[in-house]
Amino acid sequence: MNAPDGTPSHGKNPRGANSFSRRDAETVFHPYSDAVANARDGSLVITRGKGVNVWDEDGNEYIEGMSGLWCASLGFGEDRLADAAAAQMRILPFYHGFNQKSHPPQIELAERLLALAPVPMEKVFFCNSGSEAADSAVKMVWYLNNALGRPNKKKIISRFKAYHGVTIAAASITGVPTNHTAFDLPLDGFLHTDMPHFYRYGEDGETEEEFATRCADSLDRMIIKEGPDTVAAFFAEPVMGAGGVIVPPATYFEKIQAVLKKHDVLFVADEVICGFGRTGEMWGSQTYGLEPDILTCAKALTSGYIPIAAIMINKRVFDAIAPQTEEIGTFGHGFTYSGHPVPAAVALETLKIYEEMDLVTRVKQASLPFLKRLHSFADHPLVGETMGVGLVGAIELVADKETRAPLDPPGKTGPDLVARAQEHGLIVRALGDRIAFSPPLIISDAEIDRMFDRFAAALDETG
Repeated sequence: MNAPDGTPSHGKNPRGANSFSRRDAETVFHPYSDAVANARDGSLVITRGKGVNVWDEDGNEYIEGMSGLWCASLGFGEDRLADAAAAQMRILPFYHGFNQKSHPPQIELAERLLALAPVPMEKVFFCNSGSEAADSAVKMVWYLNNALGRPNKKKIISRFKAYHGVTIAAASITGVPTNHTAFDLPLDGFLHTDMPHFYRYGEDGETEEEFATRCADSLDRMIIKEGPDTVAAFFAEPVMGAGGVIVPPATYFEKIQAVLKKHDVLFVADEVICGFGRTGEMWGSQTYGLEPDILTCAKALTSGYIPIAAIMINKRVFDAIAPQTEEIGTFGHGFTYSGHPVPAAVALETLKIYEEMDLVTRVKQASLPFLKRLHSFADHPLVGETMGVGLVGAIELVADKETRAPLDPPGKTGPDLVARAQEHGLIVRALGDRIAFSPPLIISDAEIDRMFDRFAAALDETG
């Protein structure tokens, strides 16, 4: 619903004004929400979407500046994906991969993913979410070391503020305090090393390269202290997503990978957000020169239209696991919906669309106006850092630009700004006082300008 001048009309009564919002407040226990606030205020109820836009039940239009949850890469209303799901449901609506069973969409998708992999991979294991993929990777790493007669080599290292999911093992890998508090997490044997955020943790006079060396040295010391014979794997997102959209400093992964090889620690690349074009290459691993032993992906694999995730493992990992499955008689892990034919068919169609649209070239082109507008906010008195790559970025709000002093109290202004942006017709996400942008990869230059124009209006209202 637009005002007479064509601008979106928002903010008069954004929540609780209608029957669906009231019903939602009475019945739904929301993830990542304040349950008391939701019961009091209701929810923003989104009823339809097209392209980069969504509409609420009152007819208000929004630019979806986060692709939902980093996932709707093709935007909303892509008929080819709906048609692929419907066609597969008519042919084979369900089958599984247990007990040496399979079906064509699963086989074709595995072949396609292996052909796209950033480094040579041997096998693909399917599950339903990034969290399940992270959990499955942990279990594979543990299984592998048992098979190799290394029962003590089980510890998992990630980074502070890393995000790898919310199932018990995945949440333990995750380094975000709110994913641990009151859940009795992390589990023992899950460790967290430095967050590679140069703006926040770099020392006076230190270069990015020197900071990267310090991070790698810190990881090296941690592994030596724990004992290399006890450390099994290191998990990392190429670009840290929910931890604040942290682009790695120069030479960081080169130095980190050297430490991992030195101590025979497996490298798991979490491509759940970065995979399929987000960073300007098909994989974040290609953007930053990663050579993982295991790679997890999800989200944009189906443009978020239907749940599926995949774990790719290299020959070294598979060759260690396979003999143990023969000795035991099975690999005792999997899900009812692993490799489900309907999401597999949708994933195949999604990958076809990416190929036809020359996704990587499109993202590289769109990243130019995206990053230009993102970085233009660096001069704003409330902005300390702008950071981005490809079509993902963040803006950090600070109390003092010169000293980089954080806002007090921390984590309040960011959500307030996001609420104002919503009133201006823009959905973005506050990661504390960092505002994240991850728009659909189909976004046009004009839509990029509208997105940042709406953000600018909200930022100017934030004091």
